Amino acid sequence: MLRIATWNVNSLRVRLETLVPWLTQDGPDVVCLQETKVTDDLFPIQALADLGYQAVFTGQKTYNGVALLSRLPITDVVLALPGAPLEDEKRFIAATIAGVRVINVYVPNGQAVGSPKFFYKLAWLQALQTFVATAYTPEDVVLLCGDFNIAPEARDVYDAAQAEGEILFHPDERAAFARLLTWGLHDTLRLHRQEGGLYSWWDYRALAFQRNLGFRIDHILVTPPLAVRCTTVTLERELRKLPKPSDHIPVVATFSET
Repeated sequence: MLRIATWNVNSLRVRLETLVPWLTQDGPDVVCLQETKVTDDLFPIQALADLGYQAVFTGQKTYNGVALLSRLPITDVVLALPGAPLEDEKRFIAATIAGVRVINVYVPNGQAVGSPKFFYKLAWLQALQTFVATAYTPEDVVLLCGDFNIAPEARDVYDAAQAEGEILFHPDERAAFARLLTWGLHDTLRLHRQEGGLYSWWDYRALAFQRNLGFRIDHILVTPPLAVRCTTVTLERELRKLPKPSDHIPVVATFSET
């Protein structure tokens, strides 16, 4: 059995007091973190090593940052998305773990539809699409996960009519996500659960979590060889109820042995 999680921690050092108990009690084999917001020299390597996790990471101050934590050996690490605009933004890390090519991304938010940051988001997604299609085939054992800042369908948004055309739920964003699926990736959650109301992010404002006014924007996508091994996917809602929570929760996929 192999358990792989994705979680936008929204500042690793702030969230360490939540992350460490979670890893101690129910730690997945591999954890893909986004928005670590910490420079490499301040990354808490020892605290994670004490729990049995090796870490590879690429970060910057205040913004962005991604990391892979693993109880299993990590090889062939890549720290930047080939062809991505503004490669100084730390948004991509990939490595091979237990025979799986794990790609962890923090897709740009886009800020506002029509803004330069929105077009940067679309360009970054195009670079990701090109990279995946060039470097791999659907027959390869690939897992692409992270905070995509995209809700793929109406059932992934608490109010699709209100969200339509806005950031996180714009047709151009959804089309970019759909292209990854068309290439050959499967949305692991939807292999097991079809209902709406399953979210991974809630705004800190307006009691959004308590009212379940959420979006599903954190995803674990896999090629067919992994899709047939995916036995469960869970959304770790309990972590959103803790003091000083991230605005995202972990998504955890479990895979059977080959």
